[in-house]
Parts: sequence; structure tokens; C-alpha cells
Amino acid sequence: MQQRLHQILKNHFGFDSFRPLQLDIISTAMDGKDVLALMPTGGGKSLCYQVPGLAKDGLCLVISPLIALMNDQVQNLRKRNITAFAIHTGMPRREVINVLETASHSNCRFLYVSPERLETSLFKEYLPALNINFIAVDEAHCISQWGYDFRPPYLRIAQLRDELPGVPVIALTASATPLVQKDICEKLSIDDTNNFKTFRRSFERPNLSYSVFHVASRINKIVEVLNNVQGSAIIYCKTRKRTKEISELLNMQGIAADFYNAGLNTGDRTRKQQNWIQNKIRAIVCTNAFGMGIDKPDVRVVIHADVPDCLENYYQEAGRAGRDGRRSFAVLLYDDAEVNLLKQMPDIRYPDLETIRQVYKSTVNYLQLPEGEEPGDYYDFDLKDFIKKFNLDINTTLYGLKALEQDGWLSFNETVFIPATIRFTIFKEELYQYEATHAHLEPLIKTLLRTYEGIYDYPVAVSETYLAYLTKFETAVIKDQLNRLHFDRVIDYQPQKDSPQVYLNRNRVKSSLLQIDNELLSERKRIFTERVEQMISYITNTIQCRSKFIGNYFGDDEMKNCGICDNCLRRKKSEISKENFDKISALLKNNLQTPQATIHIFKQLTGFNKEIVWTAINFLVDDGKIHIQSDGKLKWK
Repeated sequence: MQQRLHQILKNHFGFDSFRPLQLDIISTAMDGKDVLALMPTGGGKSLCYQVPGLAKDGLCLVISPLIALMNDQVQNLRKRNITAFAIHTGMPRREVINVLETASHSNCRFLYVSPERLETSLFKEYLPALNINFIAVDEAHCISQWGYDFRPPYLRIAQLRDELPGVPVIALTASATPLVQKDICEKLSIDDTNNFKTFRRSFERPNLSYSVFHVASRINKIVEVLNNVQGSAIIYCKTRKRTKEISELLNMQGIAADFYNAGLNTGDRTRKQQNWIQNKIRAIVCTNAFGMGIDKPDVRVVIHADVPDCLENYYQEAGRAGRDGRRSFAVLLYDDAEVNLLKQMPDIRYPDLETIRQVYKSTVNYLQLPEGEEPGDYYDFDLKDFIKKFNLDINTTLYGLKALEQDGWLSFNETVFIPATIRFTIFKEELYQYEATHAHLEPLIKTLLRTYEGIYDYPVAVSETYLAYLTKFETAVIKDQLNRLHFDRVIDYQPQKDSPQVYLNRNRVKSSLLQIDNELLSERKRIFTERVEQMISYITNTIQCRSKFIGNYFGDDEMKNCGICDNCLRRKKSEISKENFDKISALLKNNLQTPQATIHIFKQLTGFNKEIVWTAINFLVDDGKIHIQSDGKLKWK
């Protein structure tokens, strides 16, 4: 069996060997056992269900909350000649039927489904015909009401298991505390019997140096860090406005940067993301809307200009640095005002019942839904317009909607992205005749047929911006031509959609009758308060190894001091005599007038312990005397 698994890994994905724990996870799932896999961001979670999914007859059902990531995974599998489809929120009923029909009667190996779709009568109708071999649950922490990103639709997975007896579950997450790990296993188990086998990769990142700075000026410190550490960078901010401001300030300092947030249209987001991936710009300044599904291995530094709400978010975002294994940095900036705001967050995040009722009443009035309106439709929801019309502030709105979502009243997704889809509906013989009489549309038709495999068989996700690039037309012209082809019934064209969506999960009621489970709400607030307190402890801690602090938070009690975070270096520096530090500094200054690789530096400083030399280098980098170039070489400034 192991030989077969290695063949699949090599033939389909091009890897010669599995990463740590991957083969153990896969083998356990192949034996029919339930698995919980905790693996860091970029640790190869997808292969843990893709390899067994290909090794066994049938179809692997993948449940994921992230539409953009689902579509990205589907496209990546299709590029490897593996048949895959996705069904997510916002798709028209006829398109869902088409996908389910095709998946049921083809060699489809992977079907990605958003959790909201699981309990629809349409999905249940087709479920027996899908021949499911595994249930993969991505972002599994979303099933836990004690987690930082609880999503009630995930609870429907438990009912799905009753429909699929004997089908093992592969649950995957990058970050879950011991409490959340236990809850995941219990929620996904049959008859409350926890038979999950848990595999956890170490939270150690030996090449990633964590540091925290109390600063008066964010931009000055960001510029200083980017001047000292060359190479690709991500800068996370809490607000959209801040992303633009910092990006403009960096460009004024000669650092090529751009901003990215959920308020941009899809074309702009795609363009900015590609420019950064292709190193046309050095730094992307973004909200946490950026990063999911992006595997750029050579990110040298991730800077948080604002403090995240919890260590789960911080660990995932900081972990996007240094996936190539080379020395990288995770830098967190804060001030006293931000710590005080964090302390207030539990009261802001968990509003009282009257506030929640007010948000509900405003929402259903905004959508013009009469009392008794039944669930079933997705509604466009313009957040800015809503706030303006009902005179609400952004925090009241977002956290009121979140409370309604967690109690099962509605679903709200601020960052919905549903790509454009196209399927040819005309017979090929008729298409030739159409092209002859519509010569100006022929370049687009040819491009569609050459670029998107299967476009005659099922709706394929396309990018109007990419089509414009391929055809050398403006995007507006491409959209006009696609609409014309749709009008002429040559194609079925569904334009992309990226506006926020609201979906009612229960009948619309009078706001005065709306009730919330106060006991659960209080418990969630208590656990959130603990998470905030841990985040504050991480910031203010000046003694414990930061890597070890994070690992312990996630239940990894075998962590050792990393030796390269700011706290470890501070402790080490006190162990180096001033005489030795001055000697090493002088030698480095002399030898690094031209850029040098670290391997050559150690050869030149053979009289000193390697660890002591590294400590000195890190401190000189921090002091701005040495900078690390994009190729990893060091140079004295």
C-alpha cells in the first residue's frame, strides 16, 4: 500500500517523499479510521486527503468555508488532470444540479462543498449516487463553538455522517487549542464516541524569528525592519484605510508596495496579488482578507502593524513567512492604547440582547423581508449603505451579525467571492456557423475553448480579467462580448459576484420575539476573554521564548527554546561578554563590506562558537548595522 501511495504522490503531485506525519495520517485514514491533523500553515494539509482520495475508488467530499480557496484547489487539481468540482453558497440551483449530475456520473475524484450546502434537499437527493470514500473537513476548528472562528453550518457535518456510515473523516486545521481539539473530535464523532486519532506537527519553526516592539511610530519601525531585512514582505493591518495609508508611505520611502483589502473589486485584488507573487512589488499591505491559499515560499518578513485578537490568527498569518526554510522574521508592533483596546474587546465582540435585536430588525427591514419570510435565498448586503441608512456603527453591526450567525438566525459573509462561470450550450456544428457570421467574437470563443478544459461539459470558473489579458481587449469589452454570447444562447454566462451576502436560516420573526442562548453566549465571551488575555501576555512577555509560548498555547508541551526570537536573543546576549561581542562585531564589519553568505562568515569566524556568532548577527540586524538581502546574504550598512 505504501508503494501505491508514494506512486500517487510522485505521479500526480511531483513530490519524491512525504513531509513529516503526512504518511501516518494518510495510512490511518486508509485503514478506515477518523483522523484529526494539526499541521502548520503551508505544512501540506491538502495532500493528507488528496492522496488517499486518489488511492481509493470513489469521490472525496471536501468541506471548506472559503470559496476562493475551494476554487483555487479545484483549478490546481484540474491542471493535474484530476477531475474536481465545487458547490458553494450563491450558486444558482440549475448550476448546482449540473455539478451534482456530472459528479455522480463521471470520474470525479473531489467535490468541494461549503457547509451551508450539506443539508439542502437537493444535495441529500444526490448524496447516495456520489460514492463517497472520505469526508475531508478543512478549517475544522470552525465546528467548535469555543474556537476563534466558529461557524454554525459546520455542525451539519455530524448529520452527514449518519447518511454515510463507515466513511472515515479527515479533519484538518492549522491552529486549535486543546479545548478546541477535543470539541472537534466530539462534534464529528458518531454517537458521541470519540474514536479520532490525533496527529500534531510540532509548532516549532526553527527558521522563523519572532519579535515584538513597543513603538511610538508604526511606519518608522516598518521602514527600519524592511531596510534591515530584504526580500518579499507582508504587512497586516486591522483597517482598510490603514492598508492604503501605509502602502503610500512606504512608496514615498522608495519601498515598492501596494495595498489589498476586501473593499477592492475582484479584478484589482487579483492584479495586486499577482504583482506581489511575481515580485513586481516588494510589500503587500493588507487586512486579514489576504493570504488564504497563497503559497509564496520566499516571504522573508511578516509585520503586524496592529495586534490581532488572538494567537490563532497571529500564528497563521506570521507563519506565511519563511516557508522555504530560510531565515525569516515575524514582527509584531503595538502601543499601550492598543493593549487597553484589547481589554475592552470582549464587551465589544459580545453585545447584549437588545443590541442584537436592533441589528436583526435593521437587517430584515433593509432587505425588506416580511414577517414569516422563509429561508432559501441569498441577499446582497451593502454594508456601508446599511450602516448609513440605519445609523449604526461598524462594530455594532459586524458583531451583532456574528452573534445572530452563531445562534443560527442567519449567515453573513462579508468577503463572498463567486467567480464568473461559463458553459457552452450550442452544438459544435452550429458554433462554426455562428463564428462565421460573428467574426469579431471569434477570438474570444477560441480563447475560451483553448484555455478552459471541460467548458462544454460543465460550468467552468473563468476570470474576465485574464481573458482580457489573453485577447488583448479591455475587460469591459470582454464582459460585453460574454453578455452577447449569453444573449445569443452560445454560452451560459454567470458574471462574477463579490458583494457581501446574507442568508436567513430561520423564518423572519418580530425582533421582540428573537431570543439568544445567553448561557452559550456568556461561555463564548469567557473563552474569548481568555484568548485576549493570552494575546496580551504574548505581547508583554519579555522573558519566555516566543516560539515556545505559542507552542504551549496550542498544547505542544515538548517545545524547546528557539534561540532566535527577541527574548531568547536578549537572554543570550547577556551571556556573551562585551569583549567577545565587540570582537565579533568588528570582524563582521570588516568582512561584510561586500555581501557574504552565512556559510562563508562562519568559516571566517572559526574562533567563536557558531551560536554566539548567530546571536551577534541577529542583534546587529536588529540594531540596523547589518541587513539581510533578498538572496539571504548579509551586508554591513
